[in-house]
Amino acid sequence: MADPAIFLAAGEQSGDLHGAELARELKSRIPGVRLYGLGGSRMAAEGVELLADLDRLAILGFAEVVRHLPDLLSLRREVKQFLLTRKIDLLVPIDYPGFNLPLARYARQHGISVLYYIAPQVWAWHESRARKLAEDTDLVCVVLPFENDRLARWGVRTRFVGHPLLDRDPSGACVAAGPGTAAHLGVFPGSRMQEVKRLLPTFLEAGREISARLPGLEILVARAQDLPESAYEGLGKASLVDADAAIRSASAAITKSGTITLQLALAGVPMVVGYRVNAVTYSIARRLVKVDHIALVNLVAGRRVVPEFIQGEVTPGRLAGAALPLLDRDAPERQDQIADLQEVAERLGDPGAAGRVAEECSRLLTVRAEP
Repeated sequence: MADPAIFLAAGEQSGDLHGAELARELKSRIPGVRLYGLGGSRMAAEGVELLADLDRLAILGFAEVVRHLPDLLSLRREVKQFLLTRKIDLLVPIDYPGFNLPLARYARQHGISVLYYIAPQVWAWHESRARKLAEDTDLVCVVLPFENDRLARWGVRTRFVGHPLLDRDPSGACVAAGPGTAAHLGVFPGSRMQEVKRLLPTFLEAGREISARLPGLEILVARAQDLPESAYEGLGKASLVDADAAIRSASAAITKSGTITLQLALAGVPMVVGYRVNAVTYSIARRLVKVDHIALVNLVAGRRVVPEFIQGEVTPGRLAGAALPLLDRDAPERQDQIADLQEVAERLGDPGAAGRVAEECSRLLTVRAEP
């Protein structure tokens, strides 16, 4: 059999990170493997030959997708043709369901094995999407502990591999403020340009309100790796730092929802979550989404362990009011949340997720090669 070819399809920053880690493991386990994909700078650095980068994929929300639909459809056609002309043996979609689920169906219809990594959150949407996932994949490697049971009821073949964030160093966060000490507020407005434009001004204003009540507060704004500095306007006295540095230094955080909440939980950083999308997108999502929380930490915990605010609730006053006690080392709100975040971290499994996914990729390729 010729050297196997694998296509990794990531559509956003977190997927690029997980795809890069998987690429590294695949190269170490499968001699001669050829890696192609959609992704960003991290995947490219690991030797993945990119058909397109994140600039064509990082689109947020239903309304925004409609505006970019022609280009997305064109890119999907390019990928479909690439899968066949390059004789891809295995497709590994990484989250990003709007683009990747139809791609998975196409691959299976044309005899290409499909391993879905970072399961699309179909359990939060309509049952029909979970059924499609069962039909269009050979295996789904899930990273959240409750996904196995939720997906199994629709016949999805799954393996819980643990969360890939456990393979990163969640260096301890700074202590909160006390007498004679300064606190650091981390501000995490997202990795997409649309998120930053929509959330950063409100998050910064909340930080300024806290600063007025907590002299000496330092505000650290997390910069997404693939966004330019020009995306972060109006910082004032706040400092723009890379996301890892912000996580390491933060005493508490104001953050968007998503994977970053798990990163903060692993580092023991108490947080307040705020999220706002296009009004049309939110109107559609309200009718479709069937979960009680938006923050992944709350979903993993199965209860509200961090405050979360949505749409019109995302105001500087509400964010500041919820975040202020988290910056006080003696406040019960801080102590209780840190204990809850430790529980969330313990539920995320063991390190080595990318290695376990690579094992499953190798298994599928072996099965494919058998006569």
